[in-house]
Amino acid sequence: MQYYRDYRKKKKKKTGKILAILLSLLLVLLIVIVIKTIIYPFAKFETPAVTEQTNTGASDEAVWRLAKAIRIPTISQDADKTTDNPFDSFKVYLSEAYPEVYKAMDTLSINKYGLLFHWKGKDTLRNPILFLAHYDVAPVVRHKCGEDMFGEEVFRPGDPKKEAIGKYQTAWDFPPFSGAVANGRIYGRGTLDAKSMMMAHLEAATTLLANSFQPEQDIWFAYGFDQETGGTKGALKIAEYFKQNNITFDAVYGEGSVVTAPGVAGIDRPVALVGIAEKGSCTISITVKEKGGHSSMPPSKSSLVLAAEIIEKLNSKQFPADIIPLVKTFLDNVGGDMNFISRMAIANQWLLEAPLLKLLKQDPATNALVRTTTAVTMVKGSNAPNILSTTADITVNFCILTGDSVGKVVNHVKEICDGYDVDIRVDTSCEPSSLSSEKTRAWRAVKNAIARLYPEASMVACIALTATDAQRYETTGKNVYRIMPVCLNEYEQRTIHNENEHISLENYGRMIAYYKNLMKLFETIE
Repeated sequence: MQYYRDYRKKKKKKTGKILAILLSLLLVLLIVIVIKTIIYPFAKFETPAVTEQTNTGASDEAVWRLAKAIRIPTISQDADKTTDNPFDSFKVYLSEAYPEVYKAMDTLSINKYGLLFHWKGKDTLRNPILFLAHYDVAPVVRHKCGEDMFGEEVFRPGDPKKEAIGKYQTAWDFPPFSGAVANGRIYGRGTLDAKSMMMAHLEAATTLLANSFQPEQDIWFAYGFDQETGGTKGALKIAEYFKQNNITFDAVYGEGSVVTAPGVAGIDRPVALVGIAEKGSCTISITVKEKGGHSSMPPSKSSLVLAAEIIEKLNSKQFPADIIPLVKTFLDNVGGDMNFISRMAIANQWLLEAPLLKLLKQDPATNALVRTTTAVTMVKGSNAPNILSTTADITVNFCILTGDSVGKVVNHVKEICDGYDVDIRVDTSCEPSSLSSEKTRAWRAVKNAIARLYPEASMVACIALTATDAQRYETTGKNVYRIMPVCLNEYEQRTIHNENEHISLENYGRMIAYYKNLMKLFETIE
């Protein structure tokens, strides 16, 4: 019995020593983690050396020119209409809205609706700069509403005139093609994506022309009309025109990221996110085949049920998350303005990469930074409630992270659909872009122009999360930078391609001022 007591005592003492050692090691590990977090070389914000700040504010005339542009419903899919084509109407409207631009610049139409403006500079030997936008817009999801959806008259919520026309069951404060100006905002499809950028270019140019400004080198403006459906008819054809005419650009400026408001993604200050690369894109259609017939005698699994199984697999078997070098650098640049837990995870990726990825995957915006995303956007079965269709169609869109490829996406879809009777078709695709340098005059010009508008903001290179027309122009210049120079909170960012899209008058004024500054500053930046 005594032997047993001595044995237990020795074992308990040994266990206590092991626990003490483990606790000591854990304490040492925690100390190492904390010290590494404290000394980690996060980028430090420095107040930009800008001697003057820009006064912003869009004139009433500029606001109403944008409002009228929003009222022309240039939905991408309507570019092929043979009658009452809104793209024809928009071209006419532009020439009426900006006569000074049309008088001072050479204009050209590419593939009928692609628009080019050429502003000749003083020095023809210098490579020109290029400003991009697109004037097509995404379609609007209709929710059992009347023709007031596309009317020009502004209907306010609760307005009896609106109720008389038809129930307007959406979350839009104003109809999406009304161009309503209210509450310090302009409402409508295209106010953020991306008619406002196009109009801001022309507003800035108009102001500079009125002051007899001539750029040092040529400036081109290129406007696509099918960016929302892949850009193959607009931007791609315009880029081919530049290549055929041996026109190479010193800088290409297009849409992409934004200036995020303080608090977005846990960052305490505004951050100007400039895309020096962008994700690729691939839209794939999957046609699922099965016997059809009358709904009274359904098979065990109809084509639509099989499609639902494929959708679930697409959603559950996502591409793996990964922190690519550009995203790692991005986290190093913004991490200093995040909370201690986030800084600790970023500073200790040697140990905490898995928890960091788990944290990043929880938010849609940061999830898109670390993986090729999968979005099932459209599903179609039969056209009647009592008919079983022989086919069900799935449309899925992938935004492809650097390191993945279109081929990898197609193989992924084939693996998901293995065992099903399907046809797989790639509708549109574009590989992830190359990386632009931060050590160029074009980059420094952006930095200076941003600082004049947002002196309190950190400017950080990032990867643009959506495919833009800019990727089509990499053949014409390697310095491609993507930012929409407006400050948006999380709600405002979610209105892009969504209900209640709008831009504040303040942001539109900032956008005009930014492009005006950029056009003037480019020649003075060393």
